Amino acid sequence: MRDIIIIGSGPAGFTAAIYAARAELKPLLIASSVEIGGELMNTTEVENFPGFPEGIMGPDLMAKLQAQAERFGTEVVYDDVVELELDGPVKRVKLGNGETHEAAALIYATGSAYRKLGLPEEEVLSGHGLSWCATCDGFFFRQKTIAVVGGGDSAMEEATFLTRFADKVYVIHRRDTLKASKIMQQRAFDNEKIEFIWNAEIAAIHGTTAVTGVTLRDTVTGDERGLDLDGLFVAIGNDPRTHLVHGKLELTPEGTIAVEGRTSKTSLPGVFAAGDVTDPHYRQAVTAAGSGTVAALDAEQYLAALPKAPEAEVAAAATSVAEAEAVEAVEAEFAVVN
Repeated sequence: MRDIIIIGSGPAGFTAAIYAARAELKPLLIASSVEIGGELMNTTEVENFPGFPEGIMGPDLMAKLQAQAERFGTEVVYDDVVELELDGPVKRVKLGNGETHEAAALIYATGSAYRKLGLPEEEVLSGHGLSWCATCDGFFFRQKTIAVVGGGDSAMEEATFLTRFADKVYVIHRRDTLKASKIMQQRAFDNEKIEFIWNAEIAAIHGTTAVTGVTLRDTVTGDERGLDLDGLFVAIGNDPRTHLVHGKLELTPEGTIAVEGRTSKTSLPGVFAAGDVTDPHYRQAVTAAGSGTVAALDAEQYLAALPKAPEAEVAAAATSVAEAEAVEAVEAEFAVVN
């Protein structure tokens, strides 16, 4: 049985692994078999992660975090978790290949997934004028014409933030009223750089190497028209990846894992959570990394306070018996020879 298992390969998971490994806890980190590295793997240049004044590509940043974690002894497994048993002192993690791993503590850092429009162009143009994070990418759209898709608080916040950089920001919403709070609506309405396009949805995104525009479809009449753009931001929500812990851990009204205050402690002893799966608001790489630190330190303190595990006592006893039997065998062989 291991001291600790970490589920998730984003900034939170690998930062937790770095701290846990340096504490000589020999963590096992379970990364996805497909989506390794979290949302940063879909990001081009990252300019707001501390320590990289010239910026760094998202996949390169994740490769460095993984290399740092492995340098201190983290073992990485590339498979998908299909089932968790979190009750009791031993946490069990079943993988898609049929293997089951056990640990005294577990850190859940699976992140969240931005909701997509469901268009084939999203895969090609992601990070090339198409973004899900204004805070991450707004700087690249100085004096440009861009659009934000959505009608909630997040969309209004993104659109308002983007007016710091862009000359023109369209807000595209499929209805004629917004879901956003009144104060966020008014803030957007009062901004002269923002123009609303009502009863419209994105039918297609144009561009080969970068976004050049979109096709809008009227949700009432079905008519279509083009709109030239330099960039498109999708702000229709995100979903924390909590499907494995539904009915096992307490969740917040936003659907994220509930933690105790500023700690990473969940509703079950020995189970900790970190990163975007606990964060309905900030969702930044650096805040995820910080919460990974918290989770590793919380887990280390939890493990240090545990009495010696029964499994360890049994293993130690078995080792003693095996050693005694080996000594007896050698003595018996020596007696026969002599």
